Amino acid sequence: MNIVESNANPVAGSPGIKKSVLWIYYVIFFAVLNESVFNVSTPSIAQQFGLDASGVSWVVTIFFILFGIGMVVFGKLSDIYAVRKLITIGIVLYSLGSALGFVLQAWYPAVIVARALQGVGGSAIPALVFVMVARFFTAEERGKMFGVITSTASFAVGIGPVFGGYVAGSLHWAYLFLIPLPVLVAVPFFRKYLPNEERKAGNLDLIGTVLLGVVVSLVVLFTTEGSWIYLLAAFAALLLFIVRIRSAKEPFVDPGLFSNPLYRTGLIIGFLIFGTVMSVMFVIPLMLSKMYGLSTENIGLVMFPGAISAVIFGRVAGNMTVKRGSHFVVYLGLALISLSLLVQSSSIGMWVWYIGVALIMMYIGFSFVQTALTESVTQILPSHQIGVGMGFFNMTSTISGAVVTALVAKALEQRLFAFPLHPLLSEARAYLYGNLILFLCVVVVASALLYWMSFGRKVPRPANEPV
Repeated sequence: MNIVESNANPVAGSPGIKKSVLWIYYVIFFAVLNESVFNVSTPSIAQQFGLDASGVSWVVTIFFILFGIGMVVFGKLSDIYAVRKLITIGIVLYSLGSALGFVLQAWYPAVIVARALQGVGGSAIPALVFVMVARFFTAEERGKMFGVITSTASFAVGIGPVFGGYVAGSLHWAYLFLIPLPVLVAVPFFRKYLPNEERKAGNLDLIGTVLLGVVVSLVVLFTTEGSWIYLLAAFAALLLFIVRIRSAKEPFVDPGLFSNPLYRTGLIIGFLIFGTVMSVMFVIPLMLSKMYGLSTENIGLVMFPGAISAVIFGRVAGNMTVKRGSHFVVYLGLALISLSLLVQSSSIGMWVWYIGVALIMMYIGFSFVQTALTESVTQILPSHQIGVGMGFFNMTSTISGAVVTALVAKALEQRLFAFPLHPLLSEARAYLYGNLILFLCVVVVASALLYWMSFGRKVPRPANEPV
């Protein structure tokens, strides 16, 4: 029996399940959209409440922390309770936080509590969507759906800051709380189309959950505050978490999950690639402003074609994953990202649209990697570990964006790469950005080598090929 067959579910491919597909895409759009719409409104919030940068950052930070933790918790709960029940709870909490934030917009502590509720409830959506796709759909359907999910998420990420800025500028930042409310419409349809699964054996390990939450919180605080105390405390909490999952009768996560070398590789590569791409998206606007003197509008114009290409090619990646196998698509995606970063690092100071074309390659490659790496991870997980396994994978990828971007920001601040290294760069102002992006290119190449060493060169049987 191959891996895909062992993960099969009796309801996979049933007509009722297929009717939920559009609602899966619908809810993932609103979940991802809310990750970025508040970023552009923090100056307005700070002005209204008289906050400094550290104080207002909690509007984003508290959401990020609970969103990351929640993905693992809901993933774990999906291994015990019915997905239909959990997605309902998540959407209701998400909407409750949205309504609370709008109603109590004049009281900053309530705004923070509302963002926390949004983080907890919103985390259920990506966590459970990946579980739904992995558990309730066939291998051939999974590849295509992961591609569309990637496109949908990319579109939401691309328009989030623009839409958030428009709403906050035209109306008031508090109206951003109302953006997720349409997600409530999906609840009756999920309750109708998703199977009413019986409760499985097991319980949620609260101590393990709290320890994981402490680890994630301290890591995020380290990246935002820069104090090494947070990192040391995070390491201590991690050790306690490891001891807990090894000693508890019903641990939060089976330690055997991390003994799977392919799964460990998937986590590492997910962290490196997601973190690299997110940090490049942070660096490029700064570089375009400093090196080319571009305005915010023109920077958006240079980056927009890449974001749209990810929307288009996410679906292509899904179809290609089905026909050629996930490993082939991962290799292709990593090759495109590497080539893109090489071109970017070599083109700084030249015609700006060289950068724009290179960004298109990066976005396309990233959509390929997102789609196919997710499918690779679902294939190596046994059915009883899909929930918590995908939760950890999503959390790791989400946290990587903050961690790697913070490290890159510090490298820029301290000008660590401002020396002649890149053979194609002659302008001193370009050294800092060119060498940094070249270093990130090396990280992607190393990730590709790691994937090849772990998964091997053999491309797995495409999902639509008969056994």
